[in-house]
Amino acid sequence: MPKGYKKSPESSPKPEPEPDSSANEPEAVQEAPAKKKREVKKLTDKQKLDLKKHMDKVKEGMSATERKSHRMKMMGKMRQGKSIKVAHKEITA
Repeated sequence: MPKGYKKSPESSPKPEPEPDSSANEPEAVQEAPAKKKREVKKLTDKQKLDLKKHMDKVKEGMSATERKSHRMKMMGKMRQGKSIKVAHKEITA
């Protein structure tokens, strides 16, 4: 056993007894509302092609991680409906 852990059950907390008044009432089980998943807008084929052309232009002078980062940022902006030029300008500004 790792140092600092006790073997005896004395350190474990004992559960508290339930109050008698709640024993007569049925417990209302409330389910947590399901979390809404964020809807992801897919890029159209034209946007994908435009992004590929853009990445071919700007890949000079960028490392692999910089290219990936730039591509992901561009995709995020394009999903918002922005053009290649606007998205690139916002990222590089």
